[in-house]
Amino acid sequence: MIKKLLGAIAISLAFTSVCSAEGGYPLDTAPNRINDLASLQHGAKLFVNYCLSCHSANAMRYNRLADLGLTDDEIKKNLLFTSTKVGDLMHVAMTPADGKKWFGSAPPDLSVMARAKSENFGPSGVDYIYTYLRTFYRDTTKHTGWDNLVFPNVAMPNVLWQLQGQRTLTRTAIAPKEGKDGKEEWVQTTTTFDPQGYSTVKTEALQNYNGPEISKDIFTPVDPAQSAAYDNDVADLSNFLGWMAEPAQLFRKRLGVWVMLFLALFLLVAWRLNAAYWKKVK
Repeated sequence: MIKKLLGAIAISLAFTSVCSAEGGYPLDTAPNRINDLASLQHGAKLFVNYCLSCHSANAMRYNRLADLGLTDDEIKKNLLFTSTKVGDLMHVAMTPADGKKWFGSAPPDLSVMARAKSENFGPSGVDYIYTYLRTFYRDTTKHTGWDNLVFPNVAMPNVLWQLQGQRTLTRTAIAPKEGKDGKEEWVQTTTTFDPQGYSTVKTEALQNYNGPEISKDIFTPVDPAQSAAYDNDVADLSNFLGWMAEPAQLFRKRLGVWVMLFLALFLLVAWRLNAAYWKKVK
């Protein structure tokens, strides 16, 4: 039984490593603001204003935001714009059928998206969302006019583009390619997407190149200050989605500390009782 359990754990760890390695675009580490109520309140505001038009949060009620220090009156004034009541779930008017018709697929519910995108012993779902929302770029060949590095060919447009501002994406790839004479040669391909989404491609053969394959993406914002402010907004929004996926996580972590302390104390008591029971047994 023990061997089977250890084997299952080993397989789980190996599978996790494979999933992490095959994750595609490398994820950035999001700022940890799960204890910052002001940040979470700002994230809730961004979520309601920009996300809740298409994405529901059917497992979350508006009045649960009281855990973030908001009163019912503040929730009504700043986060409710229809006849929705404070105790209602975060539904949206858009139906799955309309979402599929307009975007090609129905926008997913975001209640536990941060949990769903987390990896064991790897990047968290907050990291995924933080990177995803910061890697949109214009591409006129896509039906929405947008594409994404984390989720290529995504159906979702960049709804936060006005906050982010315009920027250019330069994608550089160095890879081997078969030449006209049939011999392998290394080629550098540079694709540039301008702020309007039009692309230019430049290909250059590299002589005597002995390095590895390279794939590099660089964003160049038109307004660096606006881009930095946007990154800060996305950090707040991502942390709010992480909180929404498990509103009780802070209590769970605090309780876990006390549980571990109790178990440590109980272990000491059990160890001494065991020594007392068996001290006369030879």
